Amino acid sequence: MRNIGIMDNDILIVDRAYRYAHLDVVVANYNGNFVCKIIDVKNRRLLSGNECEADITIQEHDEFAIEGVVTRSIRLHKPSNL
Repeated sequence: MRNIGIMDNDILIVDRAYRYAHLDVVVANYNGNFVCKIIDVKNRRLLSGNECEADITIQEHDEFAIEGVVTRSIRLHKPSNL
């Protein structure tokens, strides 16, 4: 998601109460994996914000559920040593 300003190790604030809309950044469960992608509602696709990753077309047989809409991200300049 680098192209939209979300970097590795950023903390995401996800609101589960928001109703997602076309081209929102969402956290979703896609075939048992949590992903952070841009939802293309009109074409049933998950768009990557990183040119190194392919977009995903959501098929009828896929397990898919949106967990929430990303409303904020927090950049960590120095990760904790936990």
